[in-house]
Amino acid sequence: MRTEPIKVVVTGAGGRMGREVVKMVLQDEELILAAAVSQSAGPIDAGTLVGLQPCGIIVSSDLETALSNTQADVLVDFTVPHAAYSITETAIRHGVRPVIGTTGITPEQIKELDKLCQSQGIGGLIAPNFSIGAILMMKFAAQAAKYLPHVEIIEYHGDQKLDAPSGTSIKTAELIAEARQELRQGNPNEKEIIEGARGGYYNGFRIHSVRLPGVFAQQEVVFGGFGQTLKIRHDSYERAGYMPGVSVAVKKVMTYTGLIYGFEHVMD
Repeated sequence: MRTEPIKVVVTGAGGRMGREVVKMVLQDEELILAAAVSQSAGPIDAGTLVGLQPCGIIVSSDLETALSNTQADVLVDFTVPHAAYSITETAIRHGVRPVIGTTGITPEQIKELDKLCQSQGIGGLIAPNFSIGAILMMKFAAQAAKYLPHVEIIEYHGDQKLDAPSGTSIKTAELIAEARQELRQGNPNEKEIIEGARGGYYNGFRIHSVRLPGVFAQQEVVFGGFGQTLKIRHDSYERAGYMPGVSVAVKKVMTYTGLIYGFEHVMD
């Protein structure tokens, strides 16, 4: 059993999610902040950045240097889709286990990163969502799809979100598709008067993305049957709600080899 704290590097430390990760690491006795990386926030003490006491770790902008100088165990990334693959590959190359909450990494890239993790003998995790409630929503939706195969997903995020549909809705759709046969829903003769009105098509059903200011993160999975509907909904109200899951992921990733896609696979 490991007795030393897990040394964690946080990328995107100046972002809204990154700051929450830094705060969580500094407040968890089993973890220690090895480095904080941000392209815009430094140089500043990472503790001061997140409203805590100074911790002696100065936020830097050079990931390679941070990984080379710290002998870190785990890297946690919440940055932007176009940077996520490069950051993950860099971490693995340094023998640092990636825990990635950034969406946008393709299935082909996940396979490549898994091979890199296997060759380095380390674990890794890519998860569209670290909220325990959101993971339960996905599991319940997959169960319901066996009995109510007619389904649509509506996901809500703020208007500054870069990707649509969300990684959480895509992961939910994948789990639903595993639980039911492909079923092309709706009237076969329907016609979209306005292109896109029926949402994105996945395995016979639709995913709708709502982007509005004032919205944080919600998702609704709606099932329809004869004379009834079932709605499974999860609402996130603040970023701190993801941190218990991130903490679990950082500790779990130390225990296996290879890259796992989906937080549900490492939940107890």
